[in-house]
Amino acid sequence: MMNYENKRVLVVGMARSGVAAAQLLAKHGAKVIVNDNKSREELGDAVAPLASLPVEWQLGRPAAQCLEGADAMIISPGIPDTAGFVVKAKEMGVYVTGELEMAFQLAKGEMVAVTGTNGKTTTVSLLGEIFKNAGRVTHVVGNIGYPYSAAALESREEDMFVCEVSSFQMETAETFHPRAAALLNITEDHLNRHGTMECYTETKMRMFRNQTEEDVAVFNADDPALEPLMREVKSRVMTFSRKKKVEQGAYVENGMLMLRWQGEERPVCAVKEIFIPGPHNLENALAAACVAAAMGVPAPVIRHTLKTFRGVEHRIEFVRELDGVRYVNDSKGTNVDSTIKAVQTMDRPTAIILGGYDKHSDFTPMVKEMLASPYIREAVLIGVTADQIERTCRENGFDRIHRAGSLEEAVNKCRALAGDGWNVILSPACASFDMFADYEERGRIFKEIVNQLK
Repeated sequence: MMNYENKRVLVVGMARSGVAAAQLLAKHGAKVIVNDNKSREELGDAVAPLASLPVEWQLGRPAAQCLEGADAMIISPGIPDTAGFVVKAKEMGVYVTGELEMAFQLAKGEMVAVTGTNGKTTTVSLLGEIFKNAGRVTHVVGNIGYPYSAAALESREEDMFVCEVSSFQMETAETFHPRAAALLNITEDHLNRHGTMECYTETKMRMFRNQTEEDVAVFNADDPALEPLMREVKSRVMTFSRKKKVEQGAYVENGMLMLRWQGEERPVCAVKEIFIPGPHNLENALAAACVAAAMGVPAPVIRHTLKTFRGVEHRIEFVRELDGVRYVNDSKGTNVDSTIKAVQTMDRPTAIILGGYDKHSDFTPMVKEMLASPYIREAVLIGVTADQIERTCRENGFDRIHRAGSLEEAVNKCRALAGDGWNVILSPACASFDMFADYEERGRIFKEIVNQLK
């Protein structure tokens, strides 16, 4: 663990987390050097929060040229720890870590964390509401888009952090130690970065590495890939299941969400009372109930929140109904498993928009789910992966395929294909970087296009 006071700390990448990291380090007495490939003019308002701070500006140049004299370097999650300048820094004896780990070292407050291939954002957002409703000052941070460092600037010992953790952030985690942590599921994702499923899984499991028997680890009992992983942790294990009763944790019985923890068994609420729809959201609710119970939140607070929480932007988000067609934004469906969850939630004839940036995914499980669904009638393909998805569709016998050169063209095609009583859903099963800055921009533009339909 690093003492940053009076140390020269290079912060690489001036996106939101990098700017917040520079602010937090400056507050703790570090001599901060800020670096980005873009110039100060190109970064514009993004770096405005640093204007009044005593930072050294090293913008518009490669990070490798700024390493001389640095004691530490903070990298953003987008930078792999195998990048050339990162390897060079370590060889020079520079302490290298990520924004999440650095913020954990400096933040005041209690921490719970959630990781998994899918469901993270909904689960942490739901947990944030549960803790707020329990009367805690709560910061929902991490991969969700609000930097841990930004919240750590003002946090107090009695505050609660709910952290969405990505595998990228765990690459540099060393002392990161949540009191309760949940692993929701593991399916193939980000293999373009991690290489193998073993490496991806191992990175996810780093979240539990510093836990003790005082802490709680929460696992999905319905995901067979997690069974061997439960034996690796030192903490007390809670599980959650939609399909069976569990020894310690949350499950469904006779239409009720039940909690068993520390010798008590109690109903929380009826499954049909949970506001956000779909089997995947029931899993998210079960996971959140486990983490909240582990941290001492009373069942009535959990019940109230499950009945009132309205879900997350860009995740199976209802946009509008026009001519009897419901338009749904699932831009956060950035991988195959996520889109499978969206397909399973559809309960009317549906035209689906698929495709985007290539993360080397196998689309076969998604196409098989589309074929098994009585509701997926048409698919409109966009982006770099359109050829690959079309090939997979045709190989598996799904041939109701259309192509579009843009998202707007895709929406208009879907509108022409859909009739009264249909859904149109954007759930790409791919990242957005071929056409958009991120899934949020893709979702926003989809909603703009849909809301402008006459």
